Amino acid sequence: MSSSGARLREDRAIRDAARALVKADLAQLKNTFSGKSLAQRMTDRVSEGAQDVFEEAVEVADNNRGVLATLLAAVVLWFAHNPIMSLFEDEEGLDDDLPDEGEELAQEPDV
Repeated sequence: MSSSGARLREDRAIRDAARALVKADLAQLKNTFSGKSLAQRMTDRVSEGAQDVFEEAVEVADNNRGVLATLLAAVVLWFAHNPIMSLFEDEEGLDDDLPDEGEELAQEPDV
């Protein structure tokens, strides 16, 4: 009978420890959800993450100014390539390939 009594005490101790953990978890959840709404916490986390990314980008840009300047120049040239190329094109040569007014393009028959 002493072995079953000892086992009963051990089981109660385990039960009480588990109950204490559950109560502590519930208290933590109540504390967590009582202060801010879910939307406010989500907004805070997203803004903190965005701020971290921005700070990292600033640090990388400071460390690589030459690469950043080259990249910026490449982007500017890409967006300006049509006006730049139009400076080198022959104005008279552009109209040679276009049909005259009222004239249709010759179409090849379908085979």
